[in-house]
Amino acid sequence: MRIEQARKVAREWVREEGAGLPGFGGAFLTGSALWADPGEELAPTSDVDVMVVAEPADRIGHIGKFPYKGVLLEVSSTAPLGSSHEVLSDYHLAGSFHLPCVLADPSGQLTELQQVVSRDFAERPWILARCTNAMDRVRGWINGMDESAPLPDQVAAWLFGTGVTAHVLLVAGLRNPTVRRRYAAVRELLAEHGRLDFHEHLLDLLGCARLDAGRVRRHLAALAKAFDATASVRAPGYRFDSDISPAARPAAIDGSMELIERGLHREAVFWLVATYARCLAKRAAAGLPPEYADEFHELLADLGAETFTARRRRGDRVLAALPGLWQTAMALC
Repeated sequence: MRIEQARKVAREWVREEGAGLPGFGGAFLTGSALWADPGEELAPTSDVDVMVVAEPADRIGHIGKFPYKGVLLEVSSTAPLGSSHEVLSDYHLAGSFHLPCVLADPSGQLTELQQVVSRDFAERPWILARCTNAMDRVRGWINGMDESAPLPDQVAAWLFGTGVTAHVLLVAGLRNPTVRRRYAAVRELLAEHGRLDFHEHLLDLLGCARLDAGRVRRHLAALAKAFDATASVRAPGYRFDSDISPAARPAAIDGSMELIERGLHREAVFWLVATYARCLAKRAAAGLPPEYADEFHELLADLGAETFTARRRRGDRVLAALPGLWQTAMALC
């Protein structure tokens, strides 16, 4: 299926099902399927992200991933959006609204926002505002690390705080701040600017710069076992329940293998760790035995992040690297 057709399927879901959700106020596309060329093929490892605007948003929550007419949709919800200035300053929202993202707009507000954001998106003051927004998220994640939290939450705070460093640069370069493929995407950007040395720095901050492909394959094999043992279990109260499901396996497991086979094994590590943490969190939420944790600890040890003290140390390195990250980002925009 081509991207253009996949977008039409998303629009059909909004019209046929999404519009009936409580407090529905519109919907828009986000993510890689929005940024991609309409004529491209939708990769088997990709989903299509739909954001539903609702008041109050918590009545809908995170619907998650599910197959619909041959497309894997991922549906989330958000409260009604603010002003165009607020959207232009938010790197995720602006990344959607600078493109024709609107799927449904009963009030007309989303269409008005899209027109303003698409016009002003590439102006330097707004680029700087969005880079600042991403930098703030790095600090928020890292400074929010909590030793008393469950292990998956501790790891997520360190991991996503570190991973948003790639987003800072992608935002500066007017690229898609993709989630799963962020390190592959930032590598492409930095290669174009002759700065692959800084890409090595980003991988070093994550702890995977020296990992070889064989080691990453071993960790992915361990993750696949944990994933398959957990995917069919339901944990409705867990936000990422559907991310660890049979329908999500192509993106979570096959997508990581695809990167490894392309020689981007180190760039696959970020999502490998995120998915493993979510497997363990879902197992805990479903009351399953705490299996597969030993292999997770082995993965963390390879990244120098096995203990809270080690993750805190790595997080401090990320914070210390922010001035250099900002300098590099400014050279890209």
